[in-house]
Amino acid sequence: MQGNKRFRNFNIGTVWLWLGLFALLPQLALFLVSFLDRGEIDFFIPSFTLGNFKRLFDPAFVNIFLDSLYLASVSTIVCLLVGYPFAYLLARTSKRLRPWLLLLVVIPFWTNSLIRTYALIIILKTHGLINQLLLWLGIVDGPFSLMYTDIAVFLGLTYTLLPFMILPLYASIEKLDTRLLDAAKDLGAGTLRSFWHITLPLTSPGIVAGCILVFLPALGIFYVPEILGGATNMLLGTFIKNQFLVARDWPLGAASSILLTLILVLMALVYRMVNRKAAAADPLAPPRRRRRGRVA
Repeated sequence: MQGNKRFRNFNIGTVWLWLGLFALLPQLALFLVSFLDRGEIDFFIPSFTLGNFKRLFDPAFVNIFLDSLYLASVSTIVCLLVGYPFAYLLARTSKRLRPWLLLLVVIPFWTNSLIRTYALIIILKTHGLINQLLLWLGIVDGPFSLMYTDIAVFLGLTYTLLPFMILPLYASIEKLDTRLLDAAKDLGAGTLRSFWHITLPLTSPGIVAGCILVFLPALGIFYVPEILGGATNMLLGTFIKNQFLVARDWPLGAASSILLTLILVLMALVYRMVNRKAAAADPLAPPRRRRRGRVA
């Protein structure tokens, strides 16, 4: 028993040490750099300023941020509309077929996402697969290129991030107690009404978790817009990358990264709130323990 406790404490301590060294410290460093000035020779100089955050309100950056929000939001909505039916089918299919469907979701992770993004060029270019199919069907008279457009970036983001939507949805739907649906059916509720009042509220934590896992990377990812959108398609992730590697304006890049961190914290709070509401709405959930007269 004592050995198991020591082993558990060692594992937990190792995880916390790893997160502290490679997650917390770099984030704190970015936070400090965001309040410093840019140097002519050095990346930054020890001079406190709020100018980096004021520069985030420039019209050029605001347009980049709004374009990024638009593409990330549309990609998230499409991933949800496509991923929810697939995750529901995955959770309700037979146990014999379920591993094969899960394999379809996991297979993209076997190949680097950068390589898969380059592979999309073969599909989207002027003489790519889409154009060949449309010409063969007689839908278009001549080939056209989808490359270096918002549509190409949207398709790239959706294709890359769709598995991150399906997996949390599947985990949430699989835990749904089917007895609730049977009870609703016995009481006369139809399929749509049961879905709206039972399935959707109880699987809302999976929906929010999937949206977080898609929306935030879609905001910060930079290689998809660069490869499929070209130099004219500047999104938030590309902007941050350019500040660190091209313009060498580390304070502005750090301030932009802090903005992404604040969005992450906000969405994490939303997920926590939705998770609590879903747990409170589940009539089959175990009662919450009380400590010192308060609900734990």
